[in-house]
Formats: sequence, structure tokens, C-alpha cells
Amino acid sequence: MSLLYDPLRRMVDVTDEVIVFYSGGKDSAVVLDLAFRHFKIVHPVLMYYVPDLSFQAAIIGWAESHYGTEVYKVPHFELSGMYRFGVFVKPDSAVRVTKMADIYSHVREVFGCRWIMAGERCADSTIRNAMIKKSGPIDEKRGRMFPLAFWKKAHVLAYIKSRSLKVSPESAILGASFAGIVPKQLIAIRKHYADDYRKIVAAFPLVEAAVVRYERSAA
Repeated sequence: MSLLYDPLRRMVDVTDEVIVFYSGGKDSAVVLDLAFRHFKIVHPVLMYYVPDLSFQAAIIGWAESHYGTEVYKVPHFELSGMYRFGVFVKPDSAVRVTKMADIYSHVREVFGCRWIMAGERCADSTIRNAMIKKSGPIDEKRGRMFPLAFWKKAHVLAYIKSRSLKVSPESAILGASFAGIVPKQLIAIRKHYADDYRKIVAAFPLVEAAVVRYERSAA
């Protein structure tokens, strides 16, 4: 267990204030809890594809009440490319494409805080493994911290249970927190969260055709 928490012990020597990107999913739930337990000032941030979805509102409400905080909300950076190039909407060439780095710059300016913490783990993928091994759990150059760098999924689940943490309710039907306008996920959302599905279709009117195509291909 010492290896798991060693990065966090070093992080608290670097700063007492962090920004935490929070989706309500398993990894981000653990990161947010660790942050509030070990840092003096924590700024949670949610990136959304469609604002005010009920399942996201539910987990945000729980986190705000549980930690006595406010979750700052920003549009997901992928939305700019979707609107500009017409992914499930009519294209709009006037939209400027943004990147994750632009979101980082924005929240850093809003909070006056350099260090950004998120739930990337070496075990997630070969790409993340290489990234974290190259920089270490504390990426000084990019101002990033990875407190779960050496955690396995079992460690994450055990921590959630031990701390009685909640994860986003849609995780139970999607297998993960909502992470994009994906036809396969939208079929489950339509079944379990009909009002939210209508909000998504209102924002992306052409997505229903993609959902129908997916259903036919999977039949």
C-alpha cells in the first residue's frame, strides 16, 4: 500500500491547492476524496457535453453537499470540433476548435491555481502507462498530478467501499460515467433517462439517425 500512496505524500509537499477534474466516475471519485482529505484548497471541475443532465446533476449535488464545495462546470473541449465539423449537428465553420490545453488554461486562470489533478492510472492503457512513466506521478512541466498512478481497479473499488463514496448513477447502466455522444450509450440513456435523452437530441439533432443505424447493425 505504501507504493500506492507515495505519490500523494510527495504531492502535498509541492502544493496545498489543486484543481480536480471530476466526472463522477470511479477514478475521479477517489481522486476528489483524496484531494479533500490531503489538500487545503480543492477546486472540482466537471466537463459536460450537454448541460444539466439529471444523472450528472445528481452526482454533482452529492459531491457539493458531501464536501461543502461547488463544482465548476465547463463545456467539454470536444464540443468545439463537433460543432465546427458537424458531428450530429450542422457544421459551423465559425466555431473555433479548442483543445484540452485550452480548458486547462481557462480553469487555471479562473482559480489562480497551477496544479491539475486527475485519475489517470498506469493500468488504464499502454499510452497512459508510458506517459506517467515518462513524467512520474508529478508532472512538473505540465503542472499535472496523478495520485492514482500505481493503483489497480481493485484498489479503486476497495477505496470507494471503505469511504462509502458515491459514483455517478449512469455508471450502473453504462459501465462508466457518461463520456461522450456515443450511440451505444445513448440507447441505454434513452431507456433509463428519457428526459436526458431528449436534452441530448435537442443539442445534437442528427444523433437519432446514428442511434437507429446502430440498433439496426446490432440486430
